Amino acid sequence: MQKTKNNSNLVWFRNDLRTIDNAVLIEAQKNGTKVIAVYCFNPLHFSFDKFGFKKTEKFRAKFLIETVTDLKTQLKKFNIELLVFHAQPEEVIPKVCETHNVNHIFLQKEWTEEEISTENGVKSKLKNINWHSIYNQFLYHPDDINFDISEIPQVFTNFRKAVEKQSKIQTELSLKKLPESNRIENNTSIPTLKDLGFEDFEINTNSAFPFKGGETEAHKRLNDYFFNTKKLGFYKKTRNGLVGIDYSSKFSAWLANGSLSAKTIYWQVKQFEKEHYKNQSTYWLIFELIWRDYFKYISLKHGSHIFKLEGILQKEYTWKTDQNSIQNWINGETASDFVNANMLELKNTGWMSNRGRQNVASYFAKSLELDWRIGAAYFESLLLDYDVHSNYGNWMYVAGVGNDPRDRTFNVQLQAERYDPNGKFRNLWLQPRLF
Repeated sequence: MQKTKNNSNLVWFRNDLRTIDNAVLIEAQKNGTKVIAVYCFNPLHFSFDKFGFKKTEKFRAKFLIETVTDLKTQLKKFNIELLVFHAQPEEVIPKVCETHNVNHIFLQKEWTEEEISTENGVKSKLKNINWHSIYNQFLYHPDDINFDISEIPQVFTNFRKAVEKQSKIQTELSLKKLPESNRIENNTSIPTLKDLGFEDFEINTNSAFPFKGGETEAHKRLNDYFFNTKKLGFYKKTRNGLVGIDYSSKFSAWLANGSLSAKTIYWQVKQFEKEHYKNQSTYWLIFELIWRDYFKYISLKHGSHIFKLEGILQKEYTWKTDQNSIQNWINGETASDFVNANMLELKNTGWMSNRGRQNVASYFAKSLELDWRIGAAYFESLLLDYDVHSNYGNWMYVAGVGNDPRDRTFNVQLQAERYDPNGKFRNLWLQPRLF
C-alpha cells in the first residue's frame, strides 16, 4: 500500500454504516484534510460467547456483508475509499494510521463494555492521535434533552413526555463530495460468508424479513413503506402482526447497524404527514423510535449493570440454568405451540416479530425461570436486528429487573388466541417443522 504524504482524517466505521445523516463523516470533512475510512470484520464478533453461542450467526453476518458492500459503493460516490479488513481493529488501525499519516480519528461514540475495550486497545497502540468520539445514533441528541444522564427517568412514559415537550430533533446532515484527489489506492476486499466461517444460504421463503443489508435497501424500504404503499398510515393497527413483510416497518435491522438514521425516519414521517395525513399510526412509529432512544439512555446511565443478572433494579430472583429447558426453548419444543412457532421462525430466518419476542422472552424468564442473560445472548447471536441497548433493555424489562414497574408475566396461550386466532402463524412454522 502506497504511503500517503499529507495528513489524513480516519473515519472508523462500526455501527454507523451510512453516508446519509452521518455526523462522524461530516465532522471528518470539516477541516479539508484527506478523509479515508476503515471497517473491520472483527473475528471476536464471530467467536463463541460464554454460553456457547456464536456472537454473530449467519443471518446477521450476511446482512453485514451486504451492508459494508453497499457502504463502500456509496462512499466512492463522495470520493472516499473504505478499507475493509477481516482482523481485529487493534491490529489493523495502527498500520493504516502509519501508512496514511493519520493524525485524527473520527468514530461513533459507544459506551458498552466490548466496544470500549476494543477502542482502548487501539488507543494503547497509537501516539499523537486526536480522537473525536461523536454521538451518532440517537433520535434526541444528548445535547438536546433536558436531563443529566444520571437523571434519566426509570419509567419510559416520564422520559417520553419530557423529551416530546422540551426537546427538538436536529435536522438531517448532508455529506459533500470531496475532490477526486481524496481517493487512495485500495487493495482490500470484503470477506465472504465462508471467510467468516459460514456456508452460503438462501433466505427462507417464509421469512418476514427477506430484505438485504445496506443504506440503499434501507431507503428503498422506507420509500416503499411510506410513500408507495402508504402502509405507514396503518402501522398502529398492524404492528402486532406475525406473518408477512408489511405488518411492521422492518426498519430495525438497518437502524441496528446504522445504515439508516433514526432522524431520517423521523423527518420522512413528517414529510408523509405533510403530503398525505397525520394520524395515530404516523405518531406511533416515532413513539417506537423514542423507545429505542430510551434504552440507549438507560444503557448510558447504568453502564455494565444492563448485563448483570440482577439488572438495573439489582433485584434478586432464583434463576435456573437447566440445559434441557434451554435447548427445548431454542428448538421450539416447549409446552407452548405459540412459543415454539416463534422460536422456529428465529432459528430459520434470524427474525422474530416484536409480539413474538415479548412472549418467548417472558416464557423463558418468568415461566421457565431461566437465567435471562442466556436468552439475551441467544437473541444476540441470531437476530438480524440485534442492538445491544434494545436487546438487553428489553430482556431486563420482561425478566423483572429493568424498567417495567408492573413486572408482568405474559400468558402465552391468551396471547396466541389474541394475535394468532386462526393459527396461521403457528401453522406456517410448525407444519411441517423446519429443523
